Amino acid sequence: MSSDLQELKQFLRETSGLTLDANKAYLIESRLSPLMRRAGIANLSELLKSIKSGKDASLKQNVIDAMMTNETFFFRDRAPFDNFRNAILPKLMEARQEERRIRIWCAAASTGQEPYSLAMILDEEMKKLAGWNIEILATDLSSTAIATARAGRYTQFEVQRGLPITHLLRYFRNEADSWRINEYLRARIQFEEFNLLSDFRDFGQFDIIFCRNVLIYFDVETKKDILHRLGGALAKDGFLTMGSAETVVGLSEKLMPHPSLRLTSVHRPEPIVQTPKPPISLTVQSRPLIPVLPREASSAIPIENPVTVVSSMVPKSCRLFG
Repeated sequence: MSSDLQELKQFLRETSGLTLDANKAYLIESRLSPLMRRAGIANLSELLKSIKSGKDASLKQNVIDAMMTNETFFFRDRAPFDNFRNAILPKLMEARQEERRIRIWCAAASTGQEPYSLAMILDEEMKKLAGWNIEILATDLSSTAIATARAGRYTQFEVQRGLPITHLLRYFRNEADSWRINEYLRARIQFEEFNLLSDFRDFGQFDIIFCRNVLIYFDVETKKDILHRLGGALAKDGFLTMGSAETVVGLSEKLMPHPSLRLTSVHRPEPIVQTPKPPISLTVQSRPLIPVLPREASSAIPIENPVTVVSSMVPKSCRLFG
C-alpha cells in the first residue's frame, strides 16, 4: 500500500472510525475519483494536501461522505421493526406507566428511512400511546445523508424498497418525480449530524437505541469503545438493536444478546452479591454443678435412726433361710 493510501486510511479511521482493508483500495478510487474531478484535484497526494491546508472547509466532510456506505431502505430486515412493535414497545409502555415517556435514538440514521419507519409504527399505535411523550433522535456522520433525511424526500426507486403501498399513500405525497414524507412525521424526529467517535453523554439516556449496520466498518477496539458507551446511554431495562452481521458477543461486558428477540441486546443482569451473615452468638447460661461425692465419702455418711429388720417381722412364707 502506497504512503498516500496509508495516510488516507489513517485519516478516515481517526475522523470516522472507518477501517479499510488493504484489498479495499479499489473503493477509494471509485468513490473519490468523481469528487476529485469536480474539485479539479489531480491525484490522491494532492487531495491529502488540500485536506491538510483547510482552505476548502467542505472538502474534508465531502471525502468522509463519499467513503461512507449509506445503504438503507424502509423497514430494512423487517425483524427489528416487528420486535419494536410487538415486544419492545409493549414492554416499555408497561414499565413507563408513571412517566409516560419513551426516548429512541437511531444512531446511524443514514438518509432517514429507519427513523421514519419507526415513526410510522408509532403513528399506527397512536391510540395506545395517547398522552405519551415519544422522542426520536436520529443522527449520522454524513451531513449529506442528514440533509436528505431532514427533507424527507425520496425517489420512486427508494419508496419501492420495503415500503408497503398503504404506507406510501398514507404518509407521503407525490412531488413531481419524488415522494415526500408528510410534515407530521417529519416534525416527530430530530435529525442531527453526529460522529459516534464523539462523546454522546449530553444526549442523556435512551430506552431504545438502533445502531445498525455501522459497527461492521470499525475495528475491534473501536467497536468495544462504542458499545461500552452505548451501554452507558441505554436505560437498565432498555433495548439495543443492531444489524444482522453485528453482535455484542466478545465485545461488551455490559450488554448481551436478548434471549428471544433476534438482533436485540440488553443489559447483563447485575450479579447478586451475597452479604455474609454475621455468626450467631449463643449465650449459654451456666448452672451450678452438683458435686459428685467419692464412693468412700458417700458410704461414710451417717444414717440417722437406721431401720433394723428383724427376721421375726418377715412372714415365714417370705423367708429364704430358716
